[in-house]
Amino acid sequence: MKTDKKNNSNINFQKWIAAIGILLFIGKLVAWKLTNSDAVFSDAMESIVNVISAFMGLYALYLASKPRDENHPYGHGKVEFVTSAIEGCLISIAGVMIIYEGTNSLLSDKVLNKLDWGIWIIAGTAIINYILGYISIQKGKAENSVVLVSSGKHLQSDTITTLGVVVSLVLVYFTKLIWIDSVVALIFGIYIIIIGYKIIRKSLSGIMDEADPEMLERLATFLNENRKAEWIDVHNMKIQQFGSRLHIDAHITLPWYFELRTAHDEMEEMIKLIAENTDRKVEFNFHMDDCKPTSCAICQIENCPVRQHIFTKKVDWNGENISQPDKHTLEN
Repeated sequence: MKTDKKNNSNINFQKWIAAIGILLFIGKLVAWKLTNSDAVFSDAMESIVNVISAFMGLYALYLASKPRDENHPYGHGKVEFVTSAIEGCLISIAGVMIIYEGTNSLLSDKVLNKLDWGIWIIAGTAIINYILGYISIQKGKAENSVVLVSSGKHLQSDTITTLGVVVSLVLVYFTKLIWIDSVVALIFGIYIIIIGYKIIRKSLSGIMDEADPEMLERLATFLNENRKAEWIDVHNMKIQQFGSRLHIDAHITLPWYFELRTAHDEMEEMIKLIAENTDRKVEFNFHMDDCKPTSCAICQIENCPVRQHIFTKKVDWNGENISQPDKHTLEN
């Protein structure tokens, strides 16, 4: 199936991440064989996850780029959250393996070799990983791709652990204290598990359509700044993310005496306003509500011909009240 230029660009970039990941993994394996270092082993284990995750991310981007169909009326974007969750699990498993290996080494005698070679090889992989991770995160943020942001953060976390490995190898090289190698492996094993948990947590929140308070707050603030008197109220707003796209549901309260065409034009004006000021594609499902006598107290329309109660105060929309299921009144 055809994909747009942005999706093709994301997929091609993910291919580069996968290819470079394989090369870096091979380099770290060579360094591990040369040095027999637990710290280098921990770095190589995370690189295995990098390679697997890169190919999973590639498949996720391919699926997410497919158009909606009868079986997937909202598209395939949710797959990005699924693959990110699996990536987080793999990272955590790698952390457990590193801790296991480091503990065994602490309890036994171990000889390290050719640390100078290991230092140069591992330092080189750290530089490449950081640059690739930075580019991936920036591209992911610009195009709202969970997969690219997740891949970039993973690569940068790998860079941090790799730098730690380099420091540990340098310390062991000069001090001859072999136990430093195993302790560093244990520390970074724990760190990797924490990174994996954070990725899993974010992915599950997307899969479960967890509310995004920050996004709701930004949207409410924007609507407040551009609201019209005819937009008496907005409530029951929900935001779902499908890959790089959003789906927004909301109820807008309009004067009951508006003819259908006028009411629809007002609703479309709000939708257009949101769409033009959102950094990604948005699908809308807005519902029009007619105003009730209880709406008069918060209605800002001047000289309303059917007003039953005087205007009392303006209700400022925020991330919390814009998502409440009922219309706003003085009481709520």
